[in-house]
Amino acid sequence: MTSRTTALPSPAATRTLPWLILACLGATWFIWGSTYLAIKWALPSFPPFFQMGTRFVAAGLLLAAFAAWRGARWPTRGEWLSAWVLGALMLGGGYGATALAQTSVSSGLVVAFIAVVPALVALLQLPYGVRPTRLEAGGIALGLLGVTLLASGQGFGASLPGLLAVATACITWSLGTVWALHGLPGGRALKLAPGVAGVASQMLAGGLLLLLAAALAGEQPVLPPDTRSLLSWLYLVVAGSLIGFSAYMVLLQRSTPALASSYTFVNPVIGLVMGVTLGGEVVSRLEWGAAGLATLGVVLLLLGRGQGPR
Repeated sequence: MTSRTTALPSPAATRTLPWLILACLGATWFIWGSTYLAIKWALPSFPPFFQMGTRFVAAGLLLAAFAAWRGARWPTRGEWLSAWVLGALMLGGGYGATALAQTSVSSGLVVAFIAVVPALVALLQLPYGVRPTRLEAGGIALGLLGVTLLASGQGFGASLPGLLAVATACITWSLGTVWALHGLPGGRALKLAPGVAGVASQMLAGGLLLLLAAALAGEQPVLPPDTRSLLSWLYLVVAGSLIGFSAYMVLLQRSTPALASSYTFVNPVIGLVMGVTLGGEVVSRLEWGAAGLATLGVVLLLLGRGQGPR
């Protein structure tokens, strides 16, 4: 089955990088890199699933109100189904498991591990006939090696639940990304409503599923929240969700998968530096080296995607 490339611009169009694409790249590169430390700082008052659920429900309601004010069409039943599927994978699994991992693993190591996502996306696209080039294959191998070394370091070695949680986050996020691009394996397309309404529906669906997970896990927020936790949660709603996640969905719809995934070689650097300098986290030399290998693998992967059709 071929991918839905009709929604993507031609290579010549992407080289111009219009201002919207540049702004979205900046949001996914720099804002997302800072959100991992914000998640950790919000955890004392906002448990992982509750934190992510309230974050996306709040952001989804704001976007839905904005879409209604702009007179946007409300999603159809089929578009809501797509929102529930993608919301469960990308928000429920991706963000929920990421926050869960940070209850036992430093934010810098979590964001470094997530650099494996482009390699997983490339592997998950094989059933759709998308074959990696040699340079891409080298990037995938190097990225997986870096993450393997990272998992054996002192941070993840001391927390098997944290390792399993971040691995789950990477798999579900990658699967959601591939299904958003190509549709389900059986041929059914997962199409969100156009524009802001589609992003809002995905946030609301994923956020409600995360709140259900919080209720099942018996999570309770600490009220009143401490100042740093509250400010971090507000930052996650506005910068991480309203700006960052919306920017990523725009990149998936209006650019190439390689460009949309490029945040994964900037985020680890920002996340590690912020975790060490602002969060007081300790990262060993082995873990710094492993993160560097994973990031180099992403760079090779993105360079390989520019070699032409496969």
